[in-house]
Amino acid sequence: MAQANVKISKKVFNQIYLDRDLLNNKDRYLVLMGGGGSGKSVFAAQKILIRMMKESHPNHKHRFLVLRKVKDTLRGSVFEQFKSLISKWNLSTLFHVPKGRTSELYIKCKNGNEIIFAGLDDVEKLKSIVGVTGIWLEEASEMDVEDYRQLDIRLRDKTIWYKQMIISFNPISVTHWLKSEFFDKKKANCTTLRTTYKDNKFLEQEQIDVLEGFKETDPYYYMVYALGEWGVIGKTIFDAQKVTERIAYLRNRKPVKQGFFIFDYENEKIVDKTIKWIDDEEGYIKIYQEPNKSTPYVFGGDTAGDGSDNFAGHVLNNLTGSQDAVIHHQTDEDLFARQVYCLGKYYNEALLSIEVNFSTYPVKELQRLGYWRQYKRETIDEISKKKQHKFGFRTDRMSRPVIIAELVKIVRESVDLINDIETLNEMLTFVRNENGKPEAQEGKHDDLIISLAIAHKAREQQLLEPIKEEKPVKNPNEYDHYSHWEDETGLEYHEDGEGYL
Repeated sequence: MAQANVKISKKVFNQIYLDRDLLNNKDRYLVLMGGGGSGKSVFAAQKILIRMMKESHPNHKHRFLVLRKVKDTLRGSVFEQFKSLISKWNLSTLFHVPKGRTSELYIKCKNGNEIIFAGLDDVEKLKSIVGVTGIWLEEASEMDVEDYRQLDIRLRDKTIWYKQMIISFNPISVTHWLKSEFFDKKKANCTTLRTTYKDNKFLEQEQIDVLEGFKETDPYYYMVYALGEWGVIGKTIFDAQKVTERIAYLRNRKPVKQGFFIFDYENEKIVDKTIKWIDDEEGYIKIYQEPNKSTPYVFGGDTAGDGSDNFAGHVLNNLTGSQDAVIHHQTDEDLFARQVYCLGKYYNEALLSIEVNFSTYPVKELQRLGYWRQYKRETIDEISKKKQHKFGFRTDRMSRPVIIAELVKIVRESVDLINDIETLNEMLTFVRNENGKPEAQEGKHDDLIISLAIAHKAREQQLLEPIKEEKPVKNPNEYDHYSHWEDETGLEYHEDGEGYL
């Protein structure tokens, strides 16, 4: 057939799609998220047209289904997009395109392959379409997750060609199902790409000026349509624009390294000299800045408790407040404590401050392992009415508002201290409930936020100047059999069920 000799110049494509080799991508899900004018919809149409011409077989016809939520929006958008490409590429002799404002919406290639257009509101037409070999969901953010699931099921007919669902959309809301489905966790057989207007070499300057102008006139539109970042609808506790701009800045910056620690475990203790870092792209510890031998560090941690299924923690440079490392993991309490032990040792015997609201086990385990440099909170003994000091941080109705308010101020004034995108994403879904209490939106988490707030609070108990000389480390074996001991500050530490020494 004549189309076998058709050659399409690479110049008609935006480079980012060629760099990712998306024309040859065969994953079941190709997810194109981007801002306005990013070229994602044009590329989706380009890829489908090329497949229409390239993948030809007398007994195996392609039937691409192109969908939007509402049928009436198809003619002036995606259908027109295909017509424009066919004209620009001089392919009119290879395709039959119905003419007229009221004509049926379909495109047919002379090799028998076809594209059918339908709206999710056109139920009867959808029921009549069989033999689908590929699907493009345009403006998928308009659709419900149930729509997507049903269409995913329909892409099942036998074919010699790879079956792919292209999903394109603007990231209108950080709480949208598209984020949790394709971006919060790695999905098998799926490729995602985020683009902005800067990736579109064909965009006119007038359109660029409009998008950039949103920075001054509409923060939400700037966030979604210029930066191509998840939009925040409603009032968040943190400055959404600053958080989003920080996410955009960090988007292509990876941690210095990612992985976890391994070690020898003898006589129920970690052998310090055997602690070793293991690189792993899927690792649950991210290092953003390696430790400096003269820098004091703090660690703030949140245990997996009510409303959370992950342990989380941050290492902060205590001189600058910079977030230098993050641990975020679904694991057991003892395993979390051991990784925190290693992380603390790695960062110059960092001061560890772990929340004890839901469990005191990690604090106790660190104590048992011999990690004595932990955050001390002041309490009053109910019987003697004397002041006591316990290890671990407790968030309550008094401390929680204070540490969150301090973190809100840090984000507003120094958001560049935060280097972890996952932490920033949590901030976009942290709002005030109907009673005015700051909390994560339903279905979202706040473990990274709370642990970061705890870390900043812990800074008050760590050195605020460079380490001049190594401080002797107490041998925990000296205190294993004592009910209490007194340190050089004169504070007395007792043993009880909450991690006393």
